[in-house]
Amino acid sequence: MEKYPTGFRFYPTEEELISFYLHNQLGGLNQDELHRVIPVLDIFNTEPWNLPQLAGELCREDREQWFFFAPLQEREARGGRPSRSMATGYWKATGSPGYVYSSDNKVIGVKKSMIFYMGKPSTGRKTHWKLNLYRAIELSPTNLDSTSSNISIPKLRREFALCRVYVVSGRSRAFDRQRLEAVARETTIQGSDNTASSEGGHEGDGCADASSSEAVAANAGSSHQWEMASLEDPIWDWEQLDWL
Repeated sequence: MEKYPTGFRFYPTEEELISFYLHNQLGGLNQDELHRVIPVLDIFNTEPWNLPQLAGELCREDREQWFFFAPLQEREARGGRPSRSMATGYWKATGSPGYVYSSDNKVIGVKKSMIFYMGKPSTGRKTHWKLNLYRAIELSPTNLDSTSSNISIPKLRREFALCRVYVVSGRSRAFDRQRLEAVARETTIQGSDNTASSEGGHEGDGCADASSSEAVAANAGSSHQWEMASLEDPIWDWEQLDWL
């Protein structure tokens, strides 16, 4: 096995998880190397405390987070609802599904968060195990007729999802700090763009500037608000995103 330097850790951004790792898995590329970091596993049939020892060989010693490719379940492929229950408990969605954005502010995927509960759904007890499930969005160009131009239709790729499993500890972890740094960088960039846009629009009536500022403010929070979702029932189910 290839040796890595002491202190090596796998802390990818959400953009890297979707744009590189998940897209490579969906495309069947670099499978051997890919699965040494993120293996394929039906994690919804495995108790979360058993997942760390099933992680990729290069990340098995990690104590903060573990990654897996979860294949589409047969019942889900037939149009049914996915099963997220096992003998000891079940995964329950928390918050609402949200978009994942690239560094150039393009939508590249969808993210959903879940909490593991011990026991039966009616009397389940919430644990500290949490899961972030990512699916990729692919833009497929389509010709509606011979006279129209190409239109990109967003498609949610369901063959595989990428799952990040971790324990909510209340302490600052390495990947938490990395995400906060990314948020700070994005806010700085968008703030600069907003300032430039405002300076360039003084000649108009001001309405366009106000709309632009509101859009920038919305985009600045949209890609990160899901990390702060409260532990409540989801507003809508993942399966209701069929319009993608």
